[in-house]
Amino acid sequence: MPFTPVKPEKLSTAVVDQIELLILRGILRPGERLPSERELSERLGVSRPSLREAVAELQDRGLLESRAGAGIFVTEILGSAFSEALITLFASHDEAVFDYLSFRRDMEGLAAERAATYGSETDLRVIQEIFDKMCAAHTKRNPSDEAHLDADFHLAIIEASHNVIMLHMMRSMYQLLREGVFYNRTIMFRQRTTRDSLLEQHRAINDALQARDPARARAAVEAHLTYVETALFDNRKAEQNEAIAKQRLQREIGKT
Repeated sequence: MPFTPVKPEKLSTAVVDQIELLILRGILRPGERLPSERELSERLGVSRPSLREAVAELQDRGLLESRAGAGIFVTEILGSAFSEALITLFASHDEAVFDYLSFRRDMEGLAAERAATYGSETDLRVIQEIFDKMCAAHTKRNPSDEAHLDADFHLAIIEASHNVIMLHMMRSMYQLLREGVFYNRTIMFRQRTTRDSLLEQHRAINDALQARDPARARAAVEAHLTYVETALFDNRKAEQNEAIAKQRLQREIGKT
């Protein structure tokens, strides 16, 4: 018969499994600090030696890192799926920007469809809470706050899709977006009409998700990202036209 003796699980192994799952599911995030050794051992109900053994194993696996005088952190590198050379390449070519938006439209449309189908009531509540914060930030006219909440809103949808591969891949993409690798997102939120349009687009996405309408949620996300793509293209074209106009002006001034 195909049976083997069951071995009792070490406490440190149980701790490793729990922390691994928290990282895999995106609950513990890259760069996040773990509680102190005393607090964490109390929360987990294990001795400090067992906890230290688990942390050492997770450090060997590259999931945790120790920072002198600061504590234990989830490894930062987990937040990036791209090499520095590739990030530099992305930043220097517009082709990457528009391919990025096309990729987001496909992936986030699918994520919204899945979130409307598989998201729990708590997932939808998180999305609603972030949207409410977006509405509050909109009245304060702070482009930086709105841009930050915009990223949080979209990532919450991806989290609610309950696909860990999609979660980690898209989180890496959003980290590059936050760092301005693809484009400066705060520019999108400076003009009143654009800000109003973006808020209404996010409202349409949220309404569809709260109604658990997968098709409408996907369509709303796709419409939103098509709008962003068009607005960004128009902005780039306007900048190009202005640069050419300045050259013409310099030529005319030089004639006098």
